Amino acid sequence: MIKEADRTSNRAVAVAKTVTANQNSQGYQNLHKWLVGVTVAIGMLSMAAAAKARSAPDSFADLAEELLPSVVNIITTQTIEPSEQAEGEQQIPQGENFEEFFRDFFERRGGRGPQQPRRGGAQGSGFIIDSEGLIVTNHHVIDGADEVAVRLQDGTVLDAEVIGTDQKTDLALLKVATKINLPETKWGDSNKSRIGDWVLAIGNPFGLGGSVSAGIISAHSRDIRSGPYDNFIQTDAAINRGNSGGPLFNMDGEVIGVNSAIYSPSGGSVGIGFSIPSAMAKNIIEQLESHGEVRRGWLGVHIQTVTEELAEGLRLDEASGALVASVAEGGPADKAGIKQGDVILEFNGRKVLEMRKLPLMVAETSIGREVDVVVWRKGKRKTVQVDLGQLDDDVVAAVAPSQSEKKNERKTSKVDDLGLYLGKLDGETRQRFKLNDSVNGVVITDVVPNSSAAEKSLRPGDVIVEVDQEEVSDPGQVASLVSKAKDAGFRVVTLLVFKQGEYSWVAIKLDS
Repeated sequence: MIKEADRTSNRAVAVAKTVTANQNSQGYQNLHKWLVGVTVAIGMLSMAAAAKARSAPDSFADLAEELLPSVVNIITTQTIEPSEQAEGEQQIPQGENFEEFFRDFFERRGGRGPQQPRRGGAQGSGFIIDSEGLIVTNHHVIDGADEVAVRLQDGTVLDAEVIGTDQKTDLALLKVATKINLPETKWGDSNKSRIGDWVLAIGNPFGLGGSVSAGIISAHSRDIRSGPYDNFIQTDAAINRGNSGGPLFNMDGEVIGVNSAIYSPSGGSVGIGFSIPSAMAKNIIEQLESHGEVRRGWLGVHIQTVTEELAEGLRLDEASGALVASVAEGGPADKAGIKQGDVILEFNGRKVLEMRKLPLMVAETSIGREVDVVVWRKGKRKTVQVDLGQLDDDVVAAVAPSQSEKKNERKTSKVDDLGLYLGKLDGETRQRFKLNDSVNGVVITDVVPNSSAAEKSLRPGDVIVEVDQEEVSDPGQVASLVSKAKDAGFRVVTLLVFKQGEYSWVAIKLDS
């Protein structure tokens, strides 16, 4: 490609010289300018092609030599009681405890199983973020440890103090006492990293000591169901047991991730490793350093995914955002005027492309800060200001007991387009379905088999609270709103349903 561009450039210059020989040619000056412009453009394209086709680094040696001293081994010990040493248990523990595992295995085989409390050891990785001794690692590396120590690259072992940990993001901050300045790493911006960028992983795989592996970023924003704030970088750089807590570096030598997990049927690297992005980790570590704990923002809403059907029912152009199923009474969202049925489209200037992104955005935002939240309400965008509160991890939502489905004859109204039989909420239906007085709406008394409602798992005893964001209290109102939507040419209606103690939005296709 580059050679062809050069030949084209030479031809353009030759034409320009030919034209120059005829100074009296009409339009010479304009043609000359045009040809020069073409030549410059072709040259720029050649340079862009060369940059795009840039090959892999010749060597990572210089970068590895610079970074290795800032990566440490984490050594933990804990007392294991006899009751915890289950007979016949032969699984490698999560704390990368290989030596103890194999010793215990052979002792059992020889009939000398330990009967007294013993000391167990585990190993992981970490990296220095401050020359005075602050070290980052994973929560699971030091979880349950009685003692934690750090081994530097030169073999020096230092006792470590746990400053704070955060189980939800699997991060921990340690501190060692030192009389010398330790080599520290620098945080990079994981948001600027791209799929295909080169990265280095350094750590302590299988307890072997400082090891370097190279690869690329395979994907961003991976959710591996390990916690509520999953947002991992995926890499094919070799990450094995013992690499946990070690850094993932970009080619500028900056930490853009904290290696935390692997996907592996065998326990070894198969090219699928996961790192906590620095955009999240840096904020968590700063809070651990300042407070010894993480203080997350709280919005006070229960949300659900906006499906294609719900988007159609809510008259949204695309299935994005987070649909508010319920609002915590007296919470930040409630005080700001966010309502059940709103779709949160933007939070603090960032688009909410997926429902699962919103909790992470909120958690990363400082408590007590006023932020703009853009919602979609009844076909219009609206901006509200919310003062974020602090999330209380100890608060557990109460779940109402399951509803009874006792058979009882009663006059009901059938809405054919929904495939539902509906009844009014009165003393008899409340008692029948065990619904308290705080629940209002229209109760489902039966569901037509194979209908759209049946496909959405609606059941007798569920309560329809709203239809297309209009409150209902009578079966006739439900039928009227469904008919109105059908006459307007809509194929879907949205129902706010109270089901087993929780509110959720359901999109129902209208039966033709």
